[in-house]
Amino acid sequence: MAFNWQTFRTRTLTALIFVAVMLAGLLWNHWSFFILFSVIHFGCWVEYQRLVGLIDPGYKQISTLHKYGVMIAGWSIMLCFTNNAYTVSGFHLNEMSWWPLLIFFILIISELLFAKDKLPKNIGHSLFGLLYISLSLGLMISLRNVGIAFKGDNYFLDFGRLYPCLLIFSIWINDTMAYIVGSLIGKTPLSKISPKKTWEGTVGGAILAIIVMALLGPMVVGGRTKDVAMVAAIAAIAGTFGDLLESKLKRMAGVKDSGHIMPGHGGFLDRFDSLLLATPFVWIFVYFFV
Repeated sequence: MAFNWQTFRTRTLTALIFVAVMLAGLLWNHWSFFILFSVIHFGCWVEYQRLVGLIDPGYKQISTLHKYGVMIAGWSIMLCFTNNAYTVSGFHLNEMSWWPLLIFFILIISELLFAKDKLPKNIGHSLFGLLYISLSLGLMISLRNVGIAFKGDNYFLDFGRLYPCLLIFSIWINDTMAYIVGSLIGKTPLSKISPKKTWEGTVGGAILAIIVMALLGPMVVGGRTKDVAMVAAIAAIAGTFGDLLESKLKRMAGVKDSGHIMPGHGGFLDRFDSLLLATPFVWIFVYFFV
């Protein structure tokens, strides 16, 4: 196939914009981080509901209250994981997190009183989305809180970028290395779900991601090579399963991309599928073993 310069330019420009937006959100401050992942949250939900609607047409019949209420309920889960650094005029965001959740569940109970045949199944789809998308991104907010220090009720020191950046950079490096290794020596298909992935690329990408992060991470963390290597290993392994899970959803829905927000790169779920599954496992490691 002839090399398409127009496609290459489009993909390159989109990738540069994507990286710039991500870095700005990750590195500026805790508010930019929260806004970035709030946008990602709602973007993923729009695409998730579209995919599930293609897989199970009955899900297209959910009410408007259900459709948007579950998104707001998911965002409320993210609010639950904010701390006192997220304060506006003395009001903490996590103080309002329970009200949208409560209202949503009251609406769902009301809908059940007038249930149609597929309503319980549709609620199941939405509950899975809350775990898959909202809880995962809530735990990402929690990881962002790890390095925020307080003096009394006032936040005064912020190194919270550390673990989210280690996680995201590990995924980026793993994806890049897996593609390169797979292109050069990949022969054995990893799964029928994603035929382009190979065992050679997957294993090679994970090993190289661990090595690169173990070499570069301590420059930022300061001597904690083991912790950095573990985050990279968890991100590589869990991220691969996250990629396969989203590929399975797309295959069941009969689509190539989850969305088209990023020309040449697909949608939100296409870009953050690895992160959604890797985040809970990295969170467990950080909170219970570091």
